[in-house]
This record gives sequence, C-alpha cells and structure tokens, in this order.
Amino acid sequence: MLKLLCVTIAGICALVIAMGIGRFAYTPIFPLMQEALHFSNADAGYIAASNYFGYLLGALLGSRVQKSNKQKVFRVSLVINILCNGAMALTTSLVGWAVYRFISGISSGIVFVLASSMTLDFLASKNRSAWSGLFYSGVGIGIVISGLFVPFLNQLADWRGAWLGLMLLCLLLSPAPLFWTEDSRKSVVSDTETIQTQQDQNASFFYWLLASYGLEGLGYIITGTFLVDIAMSSPSTKEVSSLSWVIAGLGAIPSTLFWAWVGKRYGHVRTLVCAYLLQAIGIVIPVVQSNATGILLSAFLFGGTFMGITTLATSLARNISDQSNRSIGYLTACYGIGQILGPIAGALIEQQTHSYSWSLIGAAIIIFVGGVLLVMGRYASCSQTIQVSRRGGYHVE
Repeated sequence: MLKLLCVTIAGICALVIAMGIGRFAYTPIFPLMQEALHFSNADAGYIAASNYFGYLLGALLGSRVQKSNKQKVFRVSLVINILCNGAMALTTSLVGWAVYRFISGISSGIVFVLASSMTLDFLASKNRSAWSGLFYSGVGIGIVISGLFVPFLNQLADWRGAWLGLMLLCLLLSPAPLFWTEDSRKSVVSDTETIQTQQDQNASFFYWLLASYGLEGLGYIITGTFLVDIAMSSPSTKEVSSLSWVIAGLGAIPSTLFWAWVGKRYGHVRTLVCAYLLQAIGIVIPVVQSNATGILLSAFLFGGTFMGITTLATSLARNISDQSNRSIGYLTACYGIGQILGPIAGALIEQQTHSYSWSLIGAAIIIFVGGVLLVMGRYASCSQTIQVSRRGGYHVE
C-alpha cells in the first residue's frame, strides 16, 4: 500500500510541475508581462501557440519511447521543464520567450504521456484503475498553486520573480516524481471476454475519439489561455482576474475524481458528452453575463470539466489499446493540434473585434461538435461495450 501511495503521489507531483505550472502558469503571468512590456494579444497568442506546438511534438515523441527508456526520458524531460520556467525570466525578447515555451511544451508533452502511461499501468497492475482521477488532480493542484503564488511573487519581484519563484517551487516538488515514479513491468491483461472480439470496433471508435478530442483541444484552450486576460479587460471583472484562475484550479482538483466515478457508473462516452456540453455552456457565460459572477462561474465550469475530460479520454484510449503510451500519445497529439490553432485564432479575432466574445462563442460551438462526434462514433462503431475489464472498472455504454 505504501508503494502504491508513493507512485500515485509521484504522478500527481509530475503533473503539478509539468502541466499545472509548466504548461498553465503562462495564463496568469502573461497579463503581468504584457502590462509591463506592452506587447499585443496577438504576440501573446503566438507565444502560447509555440508552447502548444512543442506539446504536440512532445506527445508524439512520448508515444514512441520504448518501455525500457520510459523512466530515463521522463526524468530528463521533467528537469528540462522546470528549468524552462526560470529561463522565461532571463529575457524580454518575444522570440526568446517563444523558444523557451516551445521547449517547455515538448517536455510537458513527454512528461504527460509517460507519467500517464506509467502511472495508469501501475495502478491497473495493482487493481486500482479507479485512482486515475486522483492522479489527474495534479493538474488542478498546479493551477491553484500558480494562481495563488503568481500575484504574491509579482508583488515581490515583478513577473520575473513569478517565473523564478515557480521554478524553485517545482524544484522542491521534483524529488517525488524523480525517484518514486515506477513503470509496471507486467502487461495488464483484461478479464473481459468481449474485448478481443470487439477489437475492430474499438479501433474504429478510437478514430472518432481522436477527432473529438482534437476539437476539445481547439475549443477549451481559448479559455485556458485567455481567462485571466478576459477578466482583466473589463473594469467590472478586473478585481477577480487572479481569483478566476484559482477558482479554475479548485474546480479541476475534485473534477477528475468526480468524472472518473461518473464514467465508471454511467459509461465513458455518455459522461464525456455531458462534460463537453457543460464546458461549452461555461465558456459562453462571460458573453451573456459579463460581470464578476459570470467570470467566476465560467472559471469554475472550465476547471471542473477540462481535466475531467482528459481523465476520461486518456483512460478510454489506454484501455482500447494494449500500448498505453502510444494511444495516449496519439490522443494528446490531436489535442495539441487544436491547442496550437486556438490561441492564435482567439487572439486574432480579439484584435479585429476588440472583444473575446466571438472567440468564446466559436469555442463553445467547436466543443459542441466534438460531443456530437462522440455520439456518432459510439453508434458507428456498433459497440456497446467498447472496453474495459471488470477489474479496471471502466466501461462505455
């Protein structure tokens, strides 16, 4: 039991570092950088897109890592990710920031894919697949940490202090994932008799899942990148701009456990569709209710769905394929393609309209379409029990 807890904690800390902080800390920090150095929203979007392009490459690289090299590649990538946070404080060049965010994105993608693969495989080998929700809560924890610490660090030493302070915090958290992360050496064989006979249907559904998850990446990232800036752009919501990111993180922490439980009880596809629709509603709330209540409610629904969707989708992908890092890597890569396009499109639309409203409406429509694809894929694949073992506890209905 102690080993199980240590491996789970290590996985959580890895996601806190590489995802919650390494990937998402840019959201609360870039408005502070922008206020000090006066670069445009389009420039901010390009810097964000460079990170997401790196994330796409990292996911693809992570999917190709051999089992014998997983831990070594994971550790090197985690250290690089931490150092990239500090490197952001060393320059005021837009190109330099884009390069550092690109490298950070590559390392984040590798860490996410390998941490997910190793931790989920280990939990499955110990008959604890339901703990996946606990593992993925690390992203929300990291978002809360960045949301709480960034304003404080900014007051101490401006935006540079925020990046350096977060790097030091990540270094303090790093021993757990560096030394406790463990890969299950035993292949996990499902005890569900139907999986083998439904292999073709599973493969068919996987393509629908890839397309749907790619649209999710394109839609959610508008809020994921610009939430704090959206709040800061209006006098009526500026005071809650930092709080909005904390609320998003607080919503994300329990969401992974909640959505994993709902998925186990009612089926992953049904649950994913519900999460997509709830997220789409949350995204457009600031358009119809542009006050502090609307921003905070939108932040909570965003945080309460985006990591829950990731938990469900990656668990589903892992159980469809017997090569976990490959299936999770491909899924994350499609997600990454959407994330590259989202910040650029959102920033350019804002620049033309001087409002984020049309970007948010478009994002909500895209996510709705993603939910429709899941429903279509479920019936097109003609599979009512696409996966998973009784032992793992996942199923799709």
